[in-house]
Amino acid sequence: MGAPRKIGVALLGYAFMGKAHSHGFKSMPHFFYPPPAIPELVVIYGRTGEKVREAAVNYGFRKYVTDWRKAVEDPEVEVVDNCLPNNMHVEPTVEAIEKGKHVLCEKPLARNGEEARILRDAAKKAGVKTMVAFNYRFVPAVQLARHIVKSGMLGRIYHFRARYLQDWIVDPNFPLAWRLRSEVAGSGPLGDLGSHIIDLGRFIVGEFKSVMGMVKTFIEERPLPEDPSRKGRVTVDDAFEAVIELDNGAIGTLEASRFATGRKNYNNFEINGEKGSIEFNLERLNELKLYLKEWEDKAIGGWNTILVTEKTQPYIERYWPSGHIIGWEHTFINEIYHFIKSVVKDEDIAPLGATFEDGYRNNVIMDAILKSAETGRKIEVSF
Repeated sequence: MGAPRKIGVALLGYAFMGKAHSHGFKSMPHFFYPPPAIPELVVIYGRTGEKVREAAVNYGFRKYVTDWRKAVEDPEVEVVDNCLPNNMHVEPTVEAIEKGKHVLCEKPLARNGEEARILRDAAKKAGVKTMVAFNYRFVPAVQLARHIVKSGMLGRIYHFRARYLQDWIVDPNFPLAWRLRSEVAGSGPLGDLGSHIIDLGRFIVGEFKSVMGMVKTFIEERPLPEDPSRKGRVTVDDAFEAVIELDNGAIGTLEASRFATGRKNYNNFEINGEKGSIEFNLERLNELKLYLKEWEDKAIGGWNTILVTEKTQPYIERYWPSGHIIGWEHTFINEIYHFIKSVVKDEDIAPLGATFEDGYRNNVIMDAILKSAETGRKIEVSF
């Protein structure tokens, strides 16, 4: 067997997600050996020269640029990974697609459904591989949850209930970062956190039919990052709530907040069916809670916690012996393996990966929640 081929990567953005994705590209061949290809970290883009130079050294990129077009146009690059703020998803991604590059784009795909449609349509026209980085699809326990639901083990599904809670902007003196400005982010925790739980609902249970939403901004002005003595207006939601109905008849609730004091990264969902229920908590990502009615007849009863570290469970065979847990960073390794394998072997991104169609539908659902919050009415979701 010959050595795996190399595949050139351009990374747009060097902050939080840039660090997570870089780690995934570098670690994937080590765990998924032999890899479909070895990612070669060619070039990284950032607006600030000194910071992007430092990131290039830290993450292992050979080159750095302060013009994203140079990264996208680089002839050594086959894959463009867009980790930029939401207002920078459309132009660089379309440019990359039109130049025949395969694209991994951070979530949400865009600021709204109209922008997401542009990306979806560009991807369809070009025929390249495109994926939205909904990394929680690649938690082994989440894929086990999907298998349980799709196998019919829970029977008819009645409820999907999900919460994604953080508290990092509770302090009123936290500055007016880009995530608090609608012209950059599109929305607040709805897009930042809610997009994840919407995606998990679609991935595990089914398509959305209608939504009723409410949004709230608790602190309407914050210090400007460049001049803390002055304040600017917060133009996104600080929290949202929604009641949902799915095509299969299930109903449920969604909630996301960055004002849930004491919650750091609490992504939790519960699914209730006629034969049983499951519950997942990202802060205990190696575990899946399962309740089956049939256990009552066997004198077992109650909820049971499955430690998802067996070799038969998704991705676990690539890591450690049973009982040895994995972490948050492994979701990106699994995600990048799936994406690179799809590119190299010309395999479908779906159903395990989120396509740009999935990203578009996610944005449409979020638009419907905002419209419902504005009008006070239930909104039918139309794609």
